[in-house]
Amino acid sequence: MARNRRLILSSPAEVWGLLSDGYRYGEWVTGTQRVLGADPDWPEVGAALKVRVGVGPLTLEDTSTVRICEPQRRLELEAKADPFGAARIAMRLIPWGEHTLFELDWHPLRGPGTRMHGLPVDYLVKVRNGMMLTKLAEIAVREHRNRTPA
Repeated sequence: MARNRRLILSSPAEVWGLLSDGYRYGEWVTGTQRVLGADPDWPEVGAALKVRVGVGPLTLEDTSTVRICEPQRRLELEAKADPFGAARIAMRLIPWGEHTLFELDWHPLRGPGTRMHGLPVDYLVKVRNGMMLTKLAEIAVREHRNRTPA
């Protein structure tokens, strides 16, 4: 399992606002080339988000389905990207004063990823997820500043 944590200088409600808009995932999820579609009831349990991921011409389509949703607290997704299998992506938003301590856990569920689990795969995923959390934090802070009167 790859686990990352990041203090985001925005409230859980503000961070949740980003998570609950499926079309914004392309702004912060590293490797996303385009959001192809989000169910209108995203992020309710069972809702799906379809994206194209990859680098350059090497792409594949990924579908993430909401498995657990506790607004402003917890969002767990099952991400499937054949032929690589599926992974659990768990996000927790922990109030930290006025801010949010964001935890992101990634764990392979099915497919080749389960056999390659551990180093170096977990390390690479941890680096990727760290980049994602940096982008998420930058967006959340920028939008917080734009909403807060000077």
